[in-house]
Formats: sequence, C-alpha cells, structure tokens
Amino acid sequence: MEFRFEMALCAALESPDRIVARQLGAGVARPGGRIVDVCLLDPGPGFADRAAITPRRIPVTAIEAPVGPGSAVPIAEAFDLPPERAHAVADAAVEAGYFERERRDGRPVVRATARYPDDWVGSLTAIENKPDLGTPGDLRAQLRYDVALGLFDSVVLATASYVTRAHLNRIPDAVGVWRFDPESGEREVIREPTPLTPDASGVEILSEQAARTDIVPVDPEAKARRRRRIAERAYGKGWRPALPGCTHGGATADGRPVCTYFDRVVDPGRDCGEACPAYEPADPPSCDRDRLRAERSAWVAEPTDGGPRRQAGLSRFG
Repeated sequence: MEFRFEMALCAALESPDRIVARQLGAGVARPGGRIVDVCLLDPGPGFADRAAITPRRIPVTAIEAPVGPGSAVPIAEAFDLPPERAHAVADAAVEAGYFERERRDGRPVVRATARYPDDWVGSLTAIENKPDLGTPGDLRAQLRYDVALGLFDSVVLATASYVTRAHLNRIPDAVGVWRFDPESGEREVIREPTPLTPDASGVEILSEQAARTDIVPVDPEAKARRRRRIAERAYGKGWRPALPGCTHGGATADGRPVCTYFDRVVDPGRDCGEACPAYEPADPPSCDRDRLRAERSAWVAEPTDGGPRRQAGLSRFG
C-alpha cells in the first residue's frame, strides 16, 4: 500500500516547474541514517545553467574540486583523495559530462565543461509518506529528526487517513500535513509547513532512548554540502523505478510499474520475481521513462535543446 501511495503522490506532484525524486539519503553525520520518501526540488535562478550541463547526476566531490572551465588541472592535484579514488571520481564526472579529460606532459588532467551554478536550487521539500496514521511506526521520531536538523526548507507529512487534532498534536508544529487520495490524485492541505532554516546550524538526532538522546551538531557548511548532494541525486534519479521483467509487467501512462495479472501498481523490487506465483520472466515492457520525465517535469533530457521550458514564478505546491 505504501509503495502505491508513494507512486501516486509522485505522479500527482510532478510538473514542468519542479523535480520530483524519491528515496534519498538525508542524514549529514550519518548520510544513510535517514531516508526521505519523496523530495521536491523547486528551481532557483541558476537552474537553466545547471540543466544545460548534463541530465545526469554530477558527483559532488567533482563539483567541490578546484577544477573550473578555464584551465586543466592534474587529477592528482584536483582531489585530496587516494589515487584510485581520485581517478574514479574523475571518471564519473567525465561520464556525466561535467569534466573533460586529456593528457598534459604525460599526466591525466581534467577541466570542467561549464561553471557550476551555486544558485540552481530554489528550495528542497521533504515529504514523509504515512498512508495509514493508525500504524504510525517511527513517524514522530522521523519528523522530529527532520525538523531538528533543518536540512530541508520545509517538511510535509502525506497521508490517506482522516487527520484529527490528536494526530496533529503528535507531530512537530513545523511539519505540514497533506491528505492525499491515491485513486483520484486529489490533495487537501490540512496544515501548511513552517519554513525551516537550512542556512543555520542544526542538530542531528543519532538515537533516542527513554533517558538519553544522542545528538551531533551540524554546521551550515555541512548542511550546504549535503543539500547539494541531495539536489544532484534528485536531478539525476527522479522517481520512476525500473519496470517488471515479466510477461505481466506493464506501465501506466505516467510511468508507474503495473502488473496486468493482479491489475495494480507493483514494486518490482519486492513484488516481482520467483516468489510471485504469476511470475514469467520476460524483458521489461517498453516505456520511455526519460521522455515522460522530460515532458512532465523541469528535468532536461537533452541540454542542447536550450534548457528548461519554464523557470520563473514557480508555485510552491500547485
């Protein structure tokens, strides 16, 4: 149920004015300690410049290296990393289209294909999905974590449940609340989120126990670096998963994976395979996910086409 809810929400939120991505690491001290269900990226002034570089994720280590478009830099001098790791990062940046590589005096050197715009992200919104508030699990702790850290500009809880005053009292006041119907795609804003302060220091909650809470302070610079990683990951990844490799596999018009045997959206990573009684191996169905993403979001599949179609005057969650 939660996966189908998430797929429907991503499809409903996608628009030419934003980027939608899912399942992104959102910790700083422990990057994998918190996974955000859905992330919305609203473009900033430099979005067109970023989109013009590459449709793929740019390694943040390459972005932070002292390598610009003006002059070539030896790989050994560009990264404060072991040689094997430095070359791996350079290779990834070349493959993404952000670096060009050549040899000078027998040494491999790299230069950036363009100047990286620091202002391409307008805002990042984290959405925690909990279709059934009757089984909240770790919801309260997860939302406290997000608000205390303040990595995102705002945090929202999305649910299919009827939201009571008791529900609202159990979550941080800064968290916005949406009631979303995955069948109709209709969304009701129960409570608007309160803007957080990603440019200020935050607190990352490492663990909570009855008599003890372990935390680590996170400075604005560390948060800025993590936000850049999240933004790059969101831009390169999107939200559409791979389709089922089964004769019963299919896709909705907006690219959600479906099973024609069970007539519903499925999670290929969990629902499909040998454990499924209807599974019959086959090539995944034909679906141009890049085309769908380019048509339905701000992502630009072919930068030479001139960048995003629209950028200014973006609505927050329309």
